[in-house]
Amino acid sequence: MLLAGAAVLFWWQPGSRQLPKPGWTGTEQAGWIAGIAGAVFGLAALVITVLDRRDARRQERAKSAPTADRDGAVRVGLVPREADYFQDREVVRQLLRAAGAGRAAARTQVLSGLGGVGKTQVAAQFTRHLDAAGELDVRVWITADTRQALLAGYAALARSLRLPGISTDTDPQAAAEQLLRWLEHTDKRWLIVLDNLDLPADMAGLWPPDNPRGRSLITTRRRDAVLTGGNRTMITVGLYSMPEAIAHLTAATGTTSPPADIEALANALGLLPLAIAQAAAYIRDRDIDCATYLALLRRHGLTRVLPPEDALPDDHRTTVAATWILSVQAADRLSPRGLARPLLNLAAMLDPNTIPTSLFTTVAVAGCLAAEHAGPPDGQAVDDALSNLHRLHLITHDRVSGSIRVHALVQHATRDQLSPDQQATTARIAADALAEIWPGINRDPAQTQLLYANTTALTTNTGDALLTPDLHPLLLRAAQSLGETSQATAAIGALERLLADCLRVLGPDHPDTLTIRHNLAWFRGEAGDPDGAADAFEQLLTDHLRTLGPDHPHTLTSRNNIAWWRGRAGDPDGAAAAFEQLLADRRRVLGHDHPHTLTSRGNLAYWRGESGDPEGAATTLERLLTDYLRVLGPDHPDTLTTRHNLARFRGEAGDPDGAVDALERLFTDYLRVLGPDHPGTLYTRYNLARWRGESGDPDGAVDALEQVLADYLRVLGPDHPDTVNARHLRTLWQHQAVAPDGALADSGQPLTDQPRRVAASDHPEPRIARRNLAYWQGQVSD
Repeated sequence: MLLAGAAVLFWWQPGSRQLPKPGWTGTEQAGWIAGIAGAVFGLAALVITVLDRRDARRQERAKSAPTADRDGAVRVGLVPREADYFQDREVVRQLLRAAGAGRAAARTQVLSGLGGVGKTQVAAQFTRHLDAAGELDVRVWITADTRQALLAGYAALARSLRLPGISTDTDPQAAAEQLLRWLEHTDKRWLIVLDNLDLPADMAGLWPPDNPRGRSLITTRRRDAVLTGGNRTMITVGLYSMPEAIAHLTAATGTTSPPADIEALANALGLLPLAIAQAAAYIRDRDIDCATYLALLRRHGLTRVLPPEDALPDDHRTTVAATWILSVQAADRLSPRGLARPLLNLAAMLDPNTIPTSLFTTVAVAGCLAAEHAGPPDGQAVDDALSNLHRLHLITHDRVSGSIRVHALVQHATRDQLSPDQQATTARIAADALAEIWPGINRDPAQTQLLYANTTALTTNTGDALLTPDLHPLLLRAAQSLGETSQATAAIGALERLLADCLRVLGPDHPDTLTIRHNLAWFRGEAGDPDGAADAFEQLLTDHLRTLGPDHPHTLTSRNNIAWWRGRAGDPDGAAAAFEQLLADRRRVLGHDHPHTLTSRGNLAYWRGESGDPEGAATTLERLLTDYLRVLGPDHPDTLTTRHNLARFRGEAGDPDGAVDALERLFTDYLRVLGPDHPGTLYTRYNLARWRGESGDPDGAVDALEQVLADYLRVLGPDHPDTVNARHLRTLWQHQAVAPDGALADSGQPLTDQPRRVAASDHPEPRIARRNLAYWQGQVSD
């Protein structure tokens, strides 16, 4: 229409003086009139178009333009409204304290944290505080998720400030550069908030300048080193405190749930503000209580018990799970081979508090990554992928301790993205990796506890995935390791739970079920119940004979353990006779140099010594030690045990000085091979102290026993039989070194009561303690 009007105007030019003549026809007159009308109409259309364009420019400027309030401040962008049930958090107070500390230097503060911790709300609350206090002449809020959005926001501010030469047609980069020069030199008080910075590289050349009158605040999930360069300070926005989480849940749900239920739900949601807000909305909408929601969460997973995206509270744009999916995608883009996602899948199966970094460089994990990504990645590629997950706050990668932490809800959301088959496969890979890094000899109880915690989390998160088609070796190794680090009671609990699962899934006669029963019986004895251990092995022997036959190695091992625990329960003669028969059968079935045969020779010698023949025991053990050194080597635990028993029976045979010398050398090797807290190391120290006393040095014995007792209390606890024995022996040598009356006064209660309390009254060493107690009681005419 505009073009038609312009054409008519072109025909009717001001220089034309032609007018309708009286002799024109009606058609000619009509054409002339239509031309005049078209010209008028075209002119009107042109005017309207110009006015429309001007209004459009005004509206565009209004979106980002000066909202000149009564105080004259320039405000660009919308600050998110305060979320319902917002908690006044410590990080906000931290920002305000920094703001009130004066303007001696520029303040560029980077709020960094996991998606969902509330960084945007913290920044908004801080902004509202400064605005309300009249602290700002210029305030701008920019969503900086792309460089284009950042430039557009800067350009909008430049237009709002009416900087010279800036218009809607100005290139955004040029406008941004002019704005940054103005910000650097102005005496106006300004605050720039850059919300949701996705890529730190987008800030190249666009960081707010150093001006004592200005502040800038940036929120991001990233924690790259560039974010702390220059005059920038990073502040980590963490989770709710427990009181904050409880206050939010209580207010948002209007619940009458018991405080314990509210706290349990807060813990289950990992104190994550976004998860708590969305869970509260779900609870409120469905009119349920916290306990019901927690049960649904455990049964169905995170994604099934959050409100749909069209019903999110507080203007949330995404659900918790969707928030992290975006972060995982970003981490994968940063990793050239897309390794971030499979590594996070593995981490999602394990203990959220501490995962050893070494797990991710195992052969098991390398094989998994190679299958998915056409060839095994090198260590640097894996480290880069972990670093990228760390940069996106999906994990915390602590290089100093060599460990990784993952928020429990990040794990939950990650597992929810996997199918049951994918979860089972990932669980097996994680189990293979844990088994691979588990040390053959548990020198460090703390490391064992760390690996056990990861194993427990793995089984909890993956159900029966590690029980079918067979029991994964990791589960048995984990329970066994507790006992090997002197945690017999904990080992019993773990094995009882594992036995219940195997009976349910594999059945009573499955080899793995029988193996668990074997280990459970053994650690019952180690925990101070030798009679119960012997009875359990008797029952196991019956099943081994039925399912495996009399000559199977497992059947022979059951006979070995029955004999051992009968001896420990107070029948050394019966134990020696049983080992003599077993030795003959093991030689026939396994051969003379088989380790099990050597074990039977050592056990036979031990119980002959306990039966009253220490000289014969020492002679047999000397020959056995030669064979152990030849077959298994000097550092094998069985070789060290043989040396220990040989030293003991030399002392029993009348050579305490020889026992001391042998035990001193043995203690050095135990420290080197097994570490200071291994039960064998501690027991060697105990016997070394004993034989020092027997060799005529009661003061040295008391000093050594004081030290070993402190370690027994730390490692084993006050009620363990070895701790009780050490306390008794210390008391006896104190009596020898000082006055009989004082020693017995100190010893009366422990010496008579504690062995019974720990069900170890027939342990060989308590028998020695009671024998020595009787001697000293005789000495004081009691």
